[in-house]
Amino acid sequence: MSKTRRNARRSVRVLGVASASAALALGVAGTAFACEIGDFSAEATCDGGKGVIVVTDKDAAGTPAIITVFLENNGADVKQIGKPQNIKGSSTGTTVTFAEDWKPNATYRVHVKAGKKVDADISPNLTTPSTACQTKEPETPKAPATETSKPSQSASASASAPAESATPSASASESAPQGTSTAPAGTSNNEPSPAAGDSNLAETGANSNTGLIAGIAAALVVVGGGAVFYGMRRRGAGSGR
Repeated sequence: MSKTRRNARRSVRVLGVASASAALALGVAGTAFACEIGDFSAEATCDGGKGVIVVTDKDAAGTPAIITVFLENNGADVKQIGKPQNIKGSSTGTTVTFAEDWKPNATYRVHVKAGKKVDADISPNLTTPSTACQTKEPETPKAPATETSKPSQSASASASAPAESATPSASASESAPQGTSTAPAGTSNNEPSPAAGDSNLAETGANSNTGLIAGIAAALVVVGGGAVFYGMRRRGAGSGR
């Protein structure tokens, strides 16, 4: 065998080994980046007081997948949650969210379909927390503080000034006409007041003995006049004789 043929065979062997090594490396790499069910996970959380189910895909190969979620009861599907959602994973993780007002300790089945490689459920099934989401009550807006208005000077002056009509003035009592009486201050309506006619009768003399004296005087005048008339008649009769 010539030297040239030996070198050619050696070169073929080297290329074969190199090709086999490259194929093996590619196969290992392909297996390492292949999509599998272990790349997917599910979690029940709360978002603003509402329940949601979040599915995460950490498939570094980025194989497109379809996620479907079902509510379970005694191992059977009760209903499908929303519509199936598409996802494309990444090494850092990609998520899709299903809006679901889940109940505490509920069970959900999460199914993954990724091409021809994955067609299985995330195991084990998803179990929700034992505490439901708390709905946040809207905060009541506080009314803006208003400054207390200060009373005006005129109002304070009128409030502090005593009422003029509260106490009678001295001039009012002095200017009262003579012969009239005014009720003494401080006398209540329940107390009897002095009769108004008492003072008037006292001043005019109507309550004195003047009437009796005048009557006696008139009677005396009548008696005296009769005596004079009788006397004059006797004198006339005596002179006629």
